[in-house]
Amino acid sequence: MSLFLQRLPEFLAHHVFLALAFAGLIAAIIGNEIARRFRGFRELTPGALTLLINRENPLLVDLSSAADFEKGHIPTARNVAMSQFDPENKELAKVKELPVALVCKTGATSAQAAARLVKAGFAKVFVLGGGMGAWREAALPTAKGHK
Repeated sequence: MSLFLQRLPEFLAHHVFLALAFAGLIAAIIGNEIARRFRGFRELTPGALTLLINRENPLLVDLSSAADFEKGHIPTARNVAMSQFDPENKELAKVKELPVALVCKTGATSAQAAARLVKAGFAKVFVLGGGMGAWREAALPTAKGHK
């Protein structure tokens, strides 16, 4: 270990760009983790979402397009197009203290919607990481048609 520490300054002097790139990567990873912790919502795996559904019966909102929703969605999910999604809606305002789980095709749209819910004052907001693709990959049940 002492040989490593003795040669480290020499290595850094000869490989400045490599050392700066490494430091930049470490800073980006730490920054991303800090931002993830303070964004106000949790990303769940399909298994964790199943537990949440079974234990807390959240409002489950699927932000997929109507066509994707009809091809297959999580049972009990309600389809709301992202263009129609409004955290200030009177119906949603009634459930501000209840858990709300958001799902979309890939997980990106639901993360944007989750940030809007948190900003509107919702206390328990969850997102399915990987979206419906992750749900299907976990071989969990889906329902077809429009509910």
